[in-house]
Amino acid sequence: MNTVLVGAQWGDEGKGKVIDFLTEEADVVVRFQGGSNAGHTVVVGDKKYVLHLVPSGVLHDGKHCVIGNGVVMDPFDLMKELEQVESWGFELKGRFHISERAHMVMQWHRAIDKAEEAARPEGHKIGTTGRGIGPAYAAKVGRYGMRVGDILKPDFLDLVRAQVAEANRALAALGAQPLDPEEMVKLYTPMVKALMPYVTDTIQFLHENLDEKKSILFEGAQATMLDIDFGTYPFVTSSNPTAGGACTGSGVPPRAIDRVIGVLKLYTTRVGEGPFPTELFDEDGETLRKRGGEFGATTGRPRRCGWFDAVVARYAQRVNGVDFWAMTKLDVLDTFPVVKICTGYRRDDGFVYQTFPADLAVLKRCTPVYEELPGWQCETSHITDYSELPENTKKYVNRILDLVGGKLGVLSVGPARETTLRINI
Repeated sequence: MNTVLVGAQWGDEGKGKVIDFLTEEADVVVRFQGGSNAGHTVVVGDKKYVLHLVPSGVLHDGKHCVIGNGVVMDPFDLMKELEQVESWGFELKGRFHISERAHMVMQWHRAIDKAEEAARPEGHKIGTTGRGIGPAYAAKVGRYGMRVGDILKPDFLDLVRAQVAEANRALAALGAQPLDPEEMVKLYTPMVKALMPYVTDTIQFLHENLDEKKSILFEGAQATMLDIDFGTYPFVTSSNPTAGGACTGSGVPPRAIDRVIGVLKLYTTRVGEGPFPTELFDEDGETLRKRGGEFGATTGRPRRCGWFDAVVARYAQRVNGVDFWAMTKLDVLDTFPVVKICTGYRRDDGFVYQTFPADLAVLKRCTPVYEELPGWQCETSHITDYSELPENTKKYVNRILDLVGGKLGVLSVGPARETTLRINI
């Protein structure tokens, strides 16, 4: 069975943990978009692993891991991460593959990213992580990007010099300091040798696995509401983390996908700028942040927290065609006497939206419509069987399913690998 796993909110839903759980039944794990601006966290026993580029499946011996053509990969971030993975005791040789068609995030992309964000006036900042993801995708679409396969070319360092010269013109226009082309050449020379063994025709590799009926798991970064087309534009990432991106970001056809699993945190969070209808600024929001450890795995920034938004989840179900939900962080809600679900957005003239509006100006005129349910006020992190959950917990989960559609497949009641309940998958 070939599975696409996507985030259904604004990221940080716990995709890394769910991927780790599903990897046990997969032969190959593919990262199909995004870059090192995302972090997937996996907790195994008393050990915590954070990955940014390498698919979470690397934590399972013998599983093949692929960085697909849809990823923009910072070679230095990747090299550091590969060293870290090996220091954890996981062998990479022969089972880690980088698409020769994947684009690279270069140092000048980072410089441009930071300069562009600094030049934006207050109120118009995107909230970028400054890691060069946007400029790298812009270079890709503008047809002047650098692909991983370029490091195999004998004139690669000349390409670096030419790109730095072009980037310096952009930096000068933004009032930023130029980069030294020869320093960049010195910087990138050892990178070529380090990454060359992993460069692969991953399309051929994946289709060979499809022909052999191997199971492939497609791992998305970020989430639906950060999708360049379907998210809260312009406060979005620069790629398609929705289910359709799995095909365009890996080179497999849509008919090869058997199911889509969406990951939902049982409350809502967001990092950075942009609209967030259910955001809380009170004690409840602070409780969610503290109990959930809501600080970015990549940036360390505190996440904005709010009640569960069924409008967002229903929208994500439609866009992705979610078959099963993996719901996470149930235990964070254990202390609340009342839990709330946003079922719609009421505009200032009384009209109630049941779907997510494309115009962000509309959202500014809206307030969330809440449905309140009784909490369960007891610890759930020790529970290993769904039937043992408190009745109010099951009512909360079932009400969400009623509102958003799809079936419950996985329920997580804690951060560790073993606190994951298999329901229908």
